[in-house]
Amino acid sequence: MARRDTPRFHGFLIVDKPAGWTSHDVVGKVRRLTRQRAVGHAGTLDPAATGVLPIALGDATKVLNAIEDSSKTYLAEITFGIETDTFDANGRLTRIRDPNGLSLGTINNLLGAFRGTVSQQAPRYSAIQRGGRRLYEMARAGIEFEPPFRDVVIHDLQVIEFSAPVLTLCVDCGAGTYIRSLANDLGNAAGTGAHLSNLVRLRAGSFTLATAWTFKDLQRIPHDSQWASVALHPDSAIVQTAAIILDEEGCSRWLAGRSISTGDIDPAAAIVRAYSVAGDWMGYGVPVLTIDGIVVQPRRVVDPASSGAEAESELRRITA
Repeated sequence: MARRDTPRFHGFLIVDKPAGWTSHDVVGKVRRLTRQRAVGHAGTLDPAATGVLPIALGDATKVLNAIEDSSKTYLAEITFGIETDTFDANGRLTRIRDPNGLSLGTINNLLGAFRGTVSQQAPRYSAIQRGGRRLYEMARAGIEFEPPFRDVVIHDLQVIEFSAPVLTLCVDCGAGTYIRSLANDLGNAAGTGAHLSNLVRLRAGSFTLATAWTFKDLQRIPHDSQWASVALHPDSAIVQTAAIILDEEGCSRWLAGRSISTGDIDPAAAIVRAYSVAGDWMGYGVPVLTIDGIVVQPRRVVDPASSGAEAESELRRITA
């Protein structure tokens, strides 16, 4: 339980995850640094990967479910000719093939098949669960199984550099895409095999590496007095979504979990943010089409009177 004299922080810390740390490691370190229990992360990064890892504290944890499906951008280094059992540089070498003769032209021709919606098989060493067990646990135990296939969306692939046998690729993709599997599949398509030799996440949803802090820098900052200068408001993860402003009666209904009538919201909108007329963020809901018109049903409710959020909301910044 947090100490009584410790301020309760709300917002997103965008961390530049170092190599060798798990996403859970980062959450634990932030929890100890801020002395707060309500801490979570959005979008797991493999231990070997670096880059953007959004860490949510306090009321920001209520937004994590809403951003699970956000797109990502990666800078991926793929080395042809070497295959591993984990599809990355941390795995056990399983096969070596000759990558000589592989050209940039051939690679560009192959990339076309990996754009759009593609069927991708998860790595054997992944956190997907089957029968209550993680696949990596089953793989380490020597259990034979076939990893599941699933459809993922790869919006764009851009070659940054090819210095044989290493390809540097910018990948813009939907949630759930395994860049390790992309590297392995591309190597199989090339007939040379390949593995992911390095990975940096440049963007997760609306969060970019430009706004990320190293943990070393975070340790130097007195969070109790400079929280608003290092953290982003909880609504920043969904700031590009639709929004409604609630009057006093609307705020009371919202806090009670009751739907709000509105005719200005697209019923196809995935998320609708809610604010009081004073600019306080009150959480988010979803539009529902009823016989009486469109209403917004609360999904995550934030009470400004009790949350004590210490960063300005997007609405407050816009209207100030």
